[in-house]
Amino acid sequence: MTTRADCASRDADDPVRSLRDNFTLDDSVIYMDGNSLGPMARQSREHVLRALDTEWAQGLVGSWNTSQWMDSPMILGDRLAPLIGAQPGEVLIADTITMMLAKLVGASLNFQSGRHVVLTDETNFHSDLYILDGVARFANRNIEVRRIDRYLLEEYLSEDVALVEFSHVDFRTGEMLDLHEITARVHDVGALMLWDLAHSAGAVPVDVTSADVDLAVGCTYKFLNAGPGSPGFCYIRGSLQDRLDNPLPGWLGHARPFDFDPDYVAAAGIRAFQTSTPPIIAMAALKGSLDVFEQTTMSELRDKSLALSTLFMDLVEERLSDHDIEVVTPREPFRRGSHVSLQVEGAYGVVQALIERGVIGDFRALEIARFGLTPLTLRFVDVFDAVDQLVQVLDGGEHLDPRFDHRNQVT
Repeated sequence: MTTRADCASRDADDPVRSLRDNFTLDDSVIYMDGNSLGPMARQSREHVLRALDTEWAQGLVGSWNTSQWMDSPMILGDRLAPLIGAQPGEVLIADTITMMLAKLVGASLNFQSGRHVVLTDETNFHSDLYILDGVARFANRNIEVRRIDRYLLEEYLSEDVALVEFSHVDFRTGEMLDLHEITARVHDVGALMLWDLAHSAGAVPVDVTSADVDLAVGCTYKFLNAGPGSPGFCYIRGSLQDRLDNPLPGWLGHARPFDFDPDYVAAAGIRAFQTSTPPIIAMAALKGSLDVFEQTTMSELRDKSLALSTLFMDLVEERLSDHDIEVVTPREPFRRGSHVSLQVEGAYGVVQALIERGVIGDFRALEIARFGLTPLTLRFVDVFDAVDQLVQVLDGGEHLDPRFDHRNQVT
């Protein structure tokens, strides 16, 4: 039986334990949101205050030049690129993940003009499904979006397929798909592969270069800890960039934006996929988060992530075997991301009761209690204590309290 002392010993030997000191954390709270909002890095606060008090308040409009505001989507994109295995000039920070997805889907359909089918996972994140349907409706030709069982992908692949769009890590279960194998199978029929890395970037090692990934999108407010509403990013393989057209061209994607040319001329490379003005304050927060990631490697973080999630699952199985609770996250390390999901009746009440006890997870429909295992900030003793609180909630039936019948706007 695992003890808290065992966990404390593992914390003492943890090679990345000092990274936790970079974050503003309340030690009375165990933060295991899974992971809709990462905690704030102290460096993010410093960069935001500098952007407010020095660059904006003192530099005013001149800071577009002197503080590299204009080039920040590309500069920060190059800093984020190593986290997903991309090359310089292949990542752009701008807009939101949803906007980025819409642009890449539209660009893909224009590029693959002889094909009319888009495949996606029937259990994909709902925003992805909405965007695929929406872009298809407004295409200049008949596009069929098929929501499929991802395990039966081979049955749906054909020369009619223009694009396949999957999430790398399932937002409900935490299952991680095989980036290399699926991309190769899609390429075998001449289709483009677009990955949603929302639950991958900053959580698991990703190598879009070795997997020959065509396109990807992601957000920065989850495991990348850039704050609420922080910008999204897109990845476009270098060899594709000047062959794809941004379907939402904006003036900052123009080759010469300050010529104020009424006719759009795309900038070279990934800059052409910038549509609007970058959110400078939000970009400043991302700078701070990237400062922390540059103190370690994704390999180190992955080792700890797997250790944390294995511990969490082991403790649930050890201590909650008499409750009707199922770990739906895959046990195999190569098949899981960095959150663990439990299916349990009354899951919303379970999460809310835990929050009242200082353990912050989140709820997803179909009775899923989801827990993020963030290696930058979470300790092994935190995992032990969280499961201990979960045992008390379920043993005492606290999650069945009628006050949990009403759900908050954000779950």
